[in-house]
Amino acid sequence: MDAIDVITTKRDGGELSPAQIDWVVDAYTRGGAGGVADEQMAALCMAVLWHGMTRAEVSRWTEAMLRSGERLDFSDLPRPTTDKHSTGGVGDTITLPLTPTVAACGAAVPQLSGRGLGHTGGTLDKLESIPGWRADLRPDEMRRHLTEVGGVVCAAGSGLAPADRKLYALRDVTGTVESIPLIASSIMSKKLAEGTGSLVLDVKVGSGAFMKDTETARELARTMVDIGADHGVRTTALLTAMDTPLGYEVGNALEVAEAVRVLSGGGPDDLVELTVALAREMLRAAGLSGAKDPADALRDGSAMDAWRRMVRAQGGDPDAPLPAAREHRGILASATGRLTRLDAYAVGLAAWRLGAGRARKEDPVSHGAGVTLHARQGDQVRAGRPLLTLHTDEPERFESAAEALEGGYDIDGPEDALPLLIERVGA
Repeated sequence: MDAIDVITTKRDGGELSPAQIDWVVDAYTRGGAGGVADEQMAALCMAVLWHGMTRAEVSRWTEAMLRSGERLDFSDLPRPTTDKHSTGGVGDTITLPLTPTVAACGAAVPQLSGRGLGHTGGTLDKLESIPGWRADLRPDEMRRHLTEVGGVVCAAGSGLAPADRKLYALRDVTGTVESIPLIASSIMSKKLAEGTGSLVLDVKVGSGAFMKDTETARELARTMVDIGADHGVRTTALLTAMDTPLGYEVGNALEVAEAVRVLSGGGPDDLVELTVALAREMLRAAGLSGAKDPADALRDGSAMDAWRRMVRAQGGDPDAPLPAAREHRGILASATGRLTRLDAYAVGLAAWRLGAGRARKEDPVSHGAGVTLHARQGDQVRAGRPLLTLHTDEPERFESAAEALEGGYDIDGPEDALPLLIERVGA
């Protein structure tokens, strides 16, 4: 094989053969003499961005990335396995109440999660707000927790789909992140490597999401659902709104506290609705549609019991106080009326500037930093009353966070909100 031949095939709009895909992914991952150089893979990614890939190409590309590392296998567990992946958003706390809820209904949930970057939060950063909780687990520890507790949320090991890790870093600096085939194969190679028997995708749509419109979100969802089917993993997707933040809290410890309120039978309506909808979809995908209903698990305390077992199993103390920021500042409503828009991206950017997120993967986060919403889209607000509260340990961050929120909300303006649950994609 020759890298130039592979690049020119796709540059000219051709379809890559299985042998070409296998070779180029392996040669790039290995590197060194005889490998594919960064500039060559960058050229190929740009050609894919422009010309796309067929279903067969995307499936084979995902398979090649899967084969670059190890693949976990939980098929012998006494419970069927199912997992959820979110494409990311603002106030997207869902994994925290969802995993124990599904576990309480009889499934095992091997949830490999990531860290936040930019305006979107990371599940591992949120859970690390809990004193003692640890994200790094060995495969044997995952297996034990799935058997004994039913759910685990942890970091992906370095041995899972290493080709994706190298390729994602390259795409990030070469303007090729937006390619739907490459996004889909990146997500699915990691999710398939974790060994789940079924998968539900939460594809976010709106200003606070990577996919800004329903059409592109639907295309991404369909591509990932097809990859799952081609690899024998039952996969469905829900397109859900991310034009305004979920819940009332944005930030690591703030979102953990809100998740606990959901698990206690309360919490914001949108978080509860989405948790229940995704949980039902996961149970259906796992063949447990006749099992306990997730709404009942939240009401009767069994989801909370599963949460406490999960936290303890990973070294955390579910009763320990969560970190709180030292400094707080209110953002007041500029007028009296109805809050018709509260932009998810603006709120996420403000939380990031307050210290809740990171600009680079190696940056630390402030667990207590973030934004509390005192009103949500559709609520009545009064001039001079708090609309938002900013939390940080570093008061010099307030000014830039407030700037991020300028123009980020409307009172008595035009309304064009997406429904929380937009549509379902899959069999």
